[in-house]
Amino acid sequence: MFRLHAEANPRDTAVFATSVRAQFSGKDIAIERTPRISERDVVAVYPYSTGNGTYGALFQLDDHGRLALDALSIERRGSLLFVFINGRPITELEIDQRVADGKIYIASGLTAADIESMKKDWRLIGQKKR
Repeated sequence: MFRLHAEANPRDTAVFATSVRAQFSGKDIAIERTPRISERDVVAVYPYSTGNGTYGALFQLDDHGRLALDALSIERRGSLLFVFINGRPITELEIDQRVADGKIYIASGLTAADIESMKKDWRLIGQKKR
């Protein structure tokens, strides 16, 4: 499972938003219940070891995911994106510029089991399509 949730308006009702604790600020932040990008939008991944026992990865999105990320990066500049992998909060990303290339970089926080699961679902970046 790969999900990207955008920061929501804190006045949104529980139907549209839920609260999570931000890892870096420690504040409770409202996020949209429906993910903007999911595992269905990923076509390839490039995992790597960080050297401290965790892994990071670069995710390549399909056309739908690329357009969704591009629009999100324009509409929500200055807000946060929350990344969840297999139901766990992995990181939060600040939208500070337009992202039109359809790539999402997760620096660390993934486990070896996460990487093995990803290799089963998606091709590695640089490999030919399955």
